[in-house]
Amino acid sequence: MRPDLSLEEQRRQYGPDLWRHNPDLCCQLRKINPLRQFLSGKKAWITGLRRDQSSTRAQTELVAWDNVNHLLKLCPLAHWTRDDIWSYIRRHNLPYNQLHDQGYPSIGCQPCTHPAALNAADERAGRWAGLAKTECGIHFHDGQVARLTEVR
Repeated sequence: MRPDLSLEEQRRQYGPDLWRHNPDLCCQLRKINPLRQFLSGKKAWITGLRRDQSSTRAQTELVAWDNVNHLLKLCPLAHWTRDDIWSYIRRHNLPYNQLHDQGYPSIGCQPCTHPAALNAADERAGRWAGLAKTECGIHFHDGQVARLTEVR
């Protein structure tokens, strides 16, 4: 998946460093729109959301209906913790992004992701540093957590 605009095209249309002066629009253009376009016509999607990542994700269900994208949303790691993830990675010798070893507990877009304090309580502390923003919007709609209806 790729956004409609290259970074250069985005710069020409919106000015330099859109992520600094309007990070919500930048996320909309570079992440949300491409994902929603990709999900169009799909029946389900799988995410790596975990309840322990942030207070906004604390109610994440394993299986839910995503009313924004009109499909099933599966979050098989919802009940896992950060320790569970790293234990699994080590136990199965799985590859992972080496930025985690350099102080990046959460990795997003290059200009919006920074190292965080070692063992920061907020796993997403390095995202959008200096801004009130805590989520890109993929799991949100109109500033609210995307309305999910639990599937039982």
